[in-house]
Amino acid sequence: MSTSSDTPAELPGASHRRTRNRLLNALPAPLFEELRPQLEQVALPNGEDIALPGTPWTHVYFPEDNIFSVVNEMQDGGTVEVGTIGNEGVAGLPALMDATASESRVFTQLPGYAFRAPVAAVVSLMDREREVRRLVNRYVQAYLSQVAQGAACNRLHGIEQRCARWLLLTRDRVDSDRFSLKQEFLSDMLGVRRAGVSVAASALQSAGLIRYSRGMIEVLDREGLTAASCECYAVIRQQFDRLVPA
Repeated sequence: MSTSSDTPAELPGASHRRTRNRLLNALPAPLFEELRPQLEQVALPNGEDIALPGTPWTHVYFPEDNIFSVVNEMQDGGTVEVGTIGNEGVAGLPALMDATASESRVFTQLPGYAFRAPVAAVVSLMDREREVRRLVNRYVQAYLSQVAQGAACNRLHGIEQRCARWLLLTRDRVDSDRFSLKQEFLSDMLGVRRAGVSVAASALQSAGLIRYSRGMIEVLDREGLTAASCECYAVIRQQFDRLVPA
């Protein structure tokens, strides 16, 4: 894993915007300053594993402009995405909930930067400061809502709607209309064949909602893409905005 420094990173931005991570920014200033020396900025390439099934977490990760994917693997080798983690939260909830390890693989879905901190430092702060535990609990609720809504969406809605939902959530988290994405990766994330993703992406492109070329997605019409999505995008977005406000 590559890092920007061997010492705690200098956090960017003015005091009112300490990082691009919403959970960190929601911490009261004195508690953030207490945690600050433990935060290390890391550059995460695409596909970088930060957790494997049964492996204890040593650090938790607060994404800034990258996204983590949480996937479960079946005995036949098939994989399906069960959750995603962006700049609204933290990767490493099993460790913060006293479970130490998880049964899922967690890896970088989109490359970028995150801040990581030792599990012990964050747990100590949670045990001592009720406000920190409350913030983490609120994020846990938002994350569980995302997982539940995603399960319902995958069962009840078509590939094109699900593809639009995934693209919208990704666009919001990286705060950019343009990001990298391979079809085979998206097919794994949606749990469908690559041919199905090709048809869905082509339909969205033909409608003038996105441009897809050489592994790059560009959102051309965000409102139109929202209309093409199911209600699940709005439900997930509202839960995060309510429980972990920007």
